Amino acid sequence: MSTENEGTAVPPAPSAPPVPVDAPAAPASQAQAPQGPYGRDAQGQAPQGSQGQAPQGSQGSQGQGSSGDAGHHPGASSSAPDPSWPPPPLPTAPYGDGGSGSGPGGWGSSYQQPAPKSGRGRGGLIAAVLVAALVAGGLGGGLGYVLAKDNDESTGSTTVSASANGGDVKRDPGTTAGVAAKALPSTVTIQAESTSGEGGTGTGFVFDKQGHIVTNNHVVADAVDGGKLTATFPTGKKYDAEVVGHAQGYDVAVIKLKDAPSDLKPLTLGDSDKVAVGDSTIAIGAPFGLSDTVTTGIISAKNRPVASSDGSGSQASYMSALQTDASINPGNSGGPLLDARGNVIGINSAIQSTGNGGFGTGQSGSIGLGFAIPINQAKYVAQELIKNGKPVYAKIGASVSLDDSSEGAQITDQGAGGAAPVEPGGPAAKAGLKPGDVITKLDDRVIDSGPTLIGEIWTHQPGDKVTITYERGGKEHTVDVTLGSRVGDN
Repeated sequence: MSTENEGTAVPPAPSAPPVPVDAPAAPASQAQAPQGPYGRDAQGQAPQGSQGQAPQGSQGSQGQGSSGDAGHHPGASSSAPDPSWPPPPLPTAPYGDGGSGSGPGGWGSSYQQPAPKSGRGRGGLIAAVLVAALVAGGLGGGLGYVLAKDNDESTGSTTVSASANGGDVKRDPGTTAGVAAKALPSTVTIQAESTSGEGGTGTGFVFDKQGHIVTNNHVVADAVDGGKLTATFPTGKKYDAEVVGHAQGYDVAVIKLKDAPSDLKPLTLGDSDKVAVGDSTIAIGAPFGLSDTVTTGIISAKNRPVASSDGSGSQASYMSALQTDASINPGNSGGPLLDARGNVIGINSAIQSTGNGGFGTGQSGSIGLGFAIPINQAKYVAQELIKNGKPVYAKIGASVSLDDSSEGAQITDQGAGGAAPVEPGGPAAKAGLKPGDVITKLDDRVIDSGPTLIGEIWTHQPGDKVTITYERGGKEHTVDVTLGSRVGDN
């Protein structure tokens, strides 16, 4: 399944908030986000094709990707992807919150503080990084008039008597209010600006007492090469920050506050592997620029394959996501998804939006299909970024087709750029896998496409042993594979 980062939808793949202002910001232009998994806004049509190396994230064949909401997976051509990174542009959706980019054709509109930039997306997932103007509704006023009128006719007075002894409201730690009160002080609104002035906003949360903040890669992408970053707490205290490391493939990034305060309280990390469908969820972010917003829902599904690309389709990100119906909108990207006890179980990254409301054609918002990166995976990535400054990816060492298919992940006959489809001496080669083999399962996970395989592999760490089921010549085979590693996105 493909999704968009709060923007557009993408092909079945394996499986970002602004500072408050005195007055609402003018609505940022929005483009229809592709079906990819990012919380920021993104724009652009699904890449003509995408390439990808199953475990290596190498580029592969290209094909016409279909645009749509999250959950739709544009197909890619059957050309053999290259084992090198990044994977070929997928027909995936852009980041949900409007990722980085410039102008109307990029992840967002030009930087305007405090309103974040807008962007166009390909799919139904929209990245959460745009600021939109608030529109006052007439229903409340209408109801108020009717109630006052009725009261006047029945009693001759509109005076309301307040109870003198209403009692104190008790909010236990396990309630939504209790969880929000504890978690909000450890969340921040991130503003990223490139050297050319382009930028956007997203959300992040305190990872440790040293001042490290975890967020989405697409939230900070504008500021990676010499740009400017700031993080603002709910108290209004703003800090300059710098990018410590970012992982395009995982869509995870770590920034560090400059002159970080000594009283930081990291959020407690939960265990996303133990999450069950139906569990309560709480999302924190800045939807449409409304900082420090709390929404609730449940876990709707697990292991949802999601693939997204930046607006240009030059790179792609994959995740085996947690799906939630908690309201996630542009501006939520990078924010924490919490369980009922306040533990972080995921990073909000993408949403599925309706087909007629993408960025650039009108505002798109939550329709109850949000996607988050499981915290177990995000924690591993964040720790590697803090330690080495670069991401480390697990790989099998084979290029797979990114065609939109439900048959499985087929190892291509030729790798991208003339590289071998099966890396000599790599994990796949050692296990006896060959071009033409169709991988249908990884452990107990059904594999229906190349992007799905990549997402599942990336939920593991280098050195993990997995069992791969594949078909060759009409017969099914099973083999154990010890995953290799690749450092960096390039």
